[in-house]
This record gives sequence, C-alpha cells and structure tokens, in this order.
Amino acid sequence: MCPATSPRTRSTALPSARARRSSTTTSSRSPSSRASRAATHIPAGGGAFIDLHCHTSGSFDSLAAPAAVVRAAAARGITHLAITDHDRIEGALEAQAIAAREAPNLAVLVGQEIRTEAGDMIGVFLTEAVPPGLAPAAAVAAVREQGGLIGVAHPFDRFRGSLGKGEPAWFEALVGEVDWIEAWNARLMFGDGNARAAVLAERLGVPGVAVSDAHTVLEVGIAATIVQGDPSTPEGLKSALAGPHELLTGRSSAYVRLLGPAAKLVQRARGRGRVQPPVASR
Repeated sequence: MCPATSPRTRSTALPSARARRSSTTTSSRSPSSRASRAATHIPAGGGAFIDLHCHTSGSFDSLAAPAAVVRAAAARGITHLAITDHDRIEGALEAQAIAAREAPNLAVLVGQEIRTEAGDMIGVFLTEAVPPGLAPAAAVAAVREQGGLIGVAHPFDRFRGSLGKGEPAWFEALVGEVDWIEAWNARLMFGDGNARAAVLAERLGVPGVAVSDAHTVLEVGIAATIVQGDPSTPEGLKSALAGPHELLTGRSSAYVRLLGPAAKLVQRARGRGRVQPPVASR
C-alpha cells in the first residue's frame, strides 16, 4: 500500500515499482489465482478490493451472464463490483439482486458505460440508465441527479471511444466534475495508453484506478483497486479513492478479446444490439 502523502498525491496513489511488477507478473496467471493473491493484500482494518468497470450480457458485446459474473467475482475475493454495461443497467440490477441472495460478501454497484458525443464515461450508483449521445457535461449532470459518481474510461485507447480522442483539453475541462480516471484498463492491449492515463490522473489531481473492463467471466478481477474503508456508497467510495490506494494491474489475454466480435453478432441476433442515441442527439 502506498504511504500517505499530500492529498493531491494520495488521490492518485500508484503502487510502488515493486508492487507494479508483482501485479503485472500475476496477470499472466489465471484470473482466479491472481485475484486470490490480490485478496490477501486487502488491509485488515476495513479495506476493500474493488473493480469499477465490468460488463455482463446486458452489454451489446458481452455474453457473460450476470449470475456467472457474480459467482466469479465472489470466488475471486472481490468485495465491490461495478457492473457497467453499455447504455443499459438491467444486467447490473440483475447482478445486484443475485449477489444479495448468493454472495453476502460482494456488493454489486449499479453502473453504466455511458457513450457521450465525445467518448465513453462511467457512471456508478445509478437508478436509471443515462441515454447515449449526450454532451459530456450533460452526462455528468444526469449521473449527479441520481446521486451517482462518474469516471473517465480508457482515456488513451485509440481503438475505442476514448473521451475527446485523448485530447488533454477535454480532461482539463472536466476537472472537478469527475471522480476518477482509469489509470489502468486491463483491456488496453497496445501502446502506452495506461501509462499516459496514470500521468494524466496525477497531473490533474484526480484519483487513478485500475479496472478489469471484463467482458467475459475469465476476466473478472484481472485488474482492480485496493482501498481503505467502505466504498459501498457514493460518499464512501469518494472518500476511499481520496486516500492511499493500490492498483493491481493485470492484463486481459488477446485470445479472450477475440470473442468480442462473436458476442456482438450473437447479441444482435438476440435483439440486444447497441442502444442508439435519440435522433435529436445525433
């Protein structure tokens, strides 16, 4: 765990070089063995192992059943899991209900990966879906109206919907509006996007987190963030991220990523294709 420093540094506390090497090394193991090892790092004084970006079959590009995701997360020692399907929250609500019945040590947070007109953002602690196609400021406002928190997803991934195509001006305009930046996304396969995201989070004084962005059960918990305290509420999560925290930086397999196109075809055949923005927003 990183030592406490100034508030600005604490909010983006990254693991030491030794911890980063250890986490990266374990990414080559199975998710179960890596997550089990990560769980042993949870501080005895009320720490939590959280993943703030995970998908289920509620997304247009995932076939992972909510029940299977919940069981995998619980088995791997995750304590708080945000289900953030693209443009929908039904999968998150289903997962939350299943966890309440079957996994008392796992808190499922209802979230969404929100497609704004400028790129993807993450909303958590939602009660209803945020429509796609809004301006980033409008998406932030929609999340805040529900009492939720908001983060920036994979800011420098050139193959996906990175906010503002990774232009720093977009992030600087949102300082004070977002609650975290994904400093490590396990699905970022190429380039230095994660390193740039970590630098950006530290420079802007925004907490940096590590997320799995899991679209399959195999990926659940492959990357996560260890925090102190109880992140089960918006206030608790915000407070936990403001303190020292450790990033566990595993990486998804390229072979698992190959399942994405097939998942999209199956979901389209099921009538679960991507939600389109309202005509007025296009």
